[in-house]
Amino acid sequence: MRKWWLVIVGALLIAGGSYLAHRIQTSGGTTITDVRFPGDKGVSMSGLLYVPPQATARRPAPAVLVSHGYINTREMQSAFAIELARRGFVVLAMDMTGHGNSGSAVGQQGFGGPAALKYLRSLPMVDKANIGMEGHSLGGAPILTAAFLAPDDYKSMVLEGSTPGLFGAPGVGTPTFPKNLAVVFGQYDEFANVMWQTPKGVDIVSTPKLKALFGTSDKVVADRIYGDMAAGTARMLVQPPVTHPAEHFSAAGVTPAVDWFQKTLEGETTPLPPEDQIWFWKEVGTLLGFLGMVVLMLGTFDVLLGLAPFRALATLAEPVVERRDRKWWLAFGLTTAIPALTFIPFMKAGALFFPMKLFPQYITNNLVVWALLNVAVTLVLGLVLTGPKARFDKKVVPGVLIAVATLAAGYLSLVAVDALFKVDYRFWVLGLKPLDATHAGYVAAYILPFLAFYLVSLRSLHSRLAVRGEGAFSQYLTAALAMSLGFIVLLGVQYASLFATGLLAIPSEPLNTIIAIQFVPLGMVVGVIAAFTYRRTNSNLPGALICALLITWYVVAGTATHWHADFKLPGAAPAKVSEPREP
Repeated sequence: MRKWWLVIVGALLIAGGSYLAHRIQTSGGTTITDVRFPGDKGVSMSGLLYVPPQATARRPAPAVLVSHGYINTREMQSAFAIELARRGFVVLAMDMTGHGNSGSAVGQQGFGGPAALKYLRSLPMVDKANIGMEGHSLGGAPILTAAFLAPDDYKSMVLEGSTPGLFGAPGVGTPTFPKNLAVVFGQYDEFANVMWQTPKGVDIVSTPKLKALFGTSDKVVADRIYGDMAAGTARMLVQPPVTHPAEHFSAAGVTPAVDWFQKTLEGETTPLPPEDQIWFWKEVGTLLGFLGMVVLMLGTFDVLLGLAPFRALATLAEPVVERRDRKWWLAFGLTTAIPALTFIPFMKAGALFFPMKLFPQYITNNLVVWALLNVAVTLVLGLVLTGPKARFDKKVVPGVLIAVATLAAGYLSLVAVDALFKVDYRFWVLGLKPLDATHAGYVAAYILPFLAFYLVSLRSLHSRLAVRGEGAFSQYLTAALAMSLGFIVLLGVQYASLFATGLLAIPSEPLNTIIAIQFVPLGMVVGVIAAFTYRRTNSNLPGALICALLITWYVVAGTATHWHADFKLPGAAPAKVSEPREP
C-alpha cells in the first residue's frame, strides 16, 4: 500500500480542486456547456456557453461574447464569464479560429468573431437587443470584425489590452465605432507600442489613435465617460497598474469590464457590485488539479515499477559526482543559464521556420528551433567539460512503455474532469487541455524534436548535477531549479525594468517574454519528474519521454495553428473583409 500513497494524494488533489473549480464557475445555478457552431466553409467553431438559471426563452437575458488572446483558449476568459454569469448574463467564451477546438487557422473567417456573434444571437434565452462583446489582446480582432460586419447586432464592447485595427481587423476606431466602448489598458502593458504606437502603457492617453477614438484633441482622461451612451458613442479609458497578461487575471482588469456591461446592457437579474468577485477560487481549484495530475503520474510510475513487465527497470541511481565543488557550480550555472540566455535569440531564429502542413503551429516551430539549437549547445559543452562518465541503464522497450502508461494516467484524469466538471488544469498563463484528433496528430509530428531535447538535457542534468549520497529532496530541488532558475532571472530582469521604467529590459520582445513565464512552472515540473524517475531507474529515458510527451501535449493543445490550405508566407496581402451590411 505504501507505493500507492502518491496515487491517492494525486487523485484527491484532482478531485478536490476540480470540484472546487466546478462549484465556483456554476455559482448561482449557472450551467456550462461545451458547444460547437458553424463557421464558413464547413469549419467547426468551439465555445463554452454559460447560462444563468434566470435566462430562459420566456425571459431572455443580456449576453456577452468574450474572446481570449493569441495562443490562448476559451478557458482564459473564465474570470469574465464567471462574474458576468453570476449577475444574470448569458456568456459565450469562444475559441478563435486556429485556437483551442475551433478549426481553420489564425485570422481566418474574421478570427471567428462573426460566426460566434451569430450563434450567440440565435440562442432563445438571449435578449438580442442587449449584447456586449469583450476581447483581450488579439481577442479584440474577432469582436471588432463582428462589430464591423454586423453593426446593429451588439450594444457595447470592452477591449482589454487591445485596440481597433489589430492584425487586420476591419474598421478604424472613431468616436462612433465601435459602439459604447471601454478600453482597459494596463499601465505596464508590454504591448503598448504594438497597440497604440507609444512605448509605455501609461502614455497611451496622449496618442493620436486613442484621441481620435475618443473624439478629443486633448489628452484622454482615465475613468471619465466621453460621448453619449444612449447614442452608442460612449467611451471610457481605464488604466489599472497591471501588465498585459494580468489584464484578464486580476480584479483590476475584470472589475471595469463587469462595470461597463452593467452600465450599458439592460436586464441584469442578479445585480452585484463589480468588485464582488469569486473567479480566483476557480483558478485555485484548477491549479490544484494540475498539481494533482503531476503527483498522480509520479505515483503511477512508482506503482508500475513494482509490476512484472517493468520490474527490470527498478535500479537505484548511480550518480558519479562526489560533491558540490566549483566544477559542480559551473555545471549548474551553465545548465540553468544557457536555455534562458538563448531563449529570445533562438526563438527569433525559429521565426524562419514557417508553418507548413506537417508543422502548422508558428510558435511551436519557434520552440522546436530553440530546443534543437540547445541540444547542439549541450552536446558541444559535453565535449569541452571533462569529468567522470555516468552510466545509464538502457532498457528501451520497458522504458518507453512505462513512460507512455504514466503519461496516459495523467491524460485520462484530465479527460475525466473535463467530462464531469467542464474544467481543465490551469492557472493564469499555465493551461493544459484535452487533445482533439487534430491536435493529437500535431503531437505525433512535434514529439521527436522535443524528445531529442529532453534526452540530451536530462542526461546532462543527471551526469553533472546528481550528487552521490544526496537525499531525494536535495535532488528534486536541484533539478527543479536547474530547469527553471534561468527563466526566473530572465523574467526578473525584464519585469524589474518594466516596473521601474515602464519598459521591458528588451522592449522589442513582449511576446517571447510572456511565453517565457510558462517555462518557470513547467521547468520545475520537468525537473521533479526527471529526478524522480532517474532515482528509481538509473536512466534518463523514461523521464525524458514523459517530459517530452507532456510538454508537446501542453504546447500544441494551447497554441495557435497558422497553416491552412491558402496559407501565404509573411508579407502576403491580407484577405479582404466584406463591407458591413446595411442597417
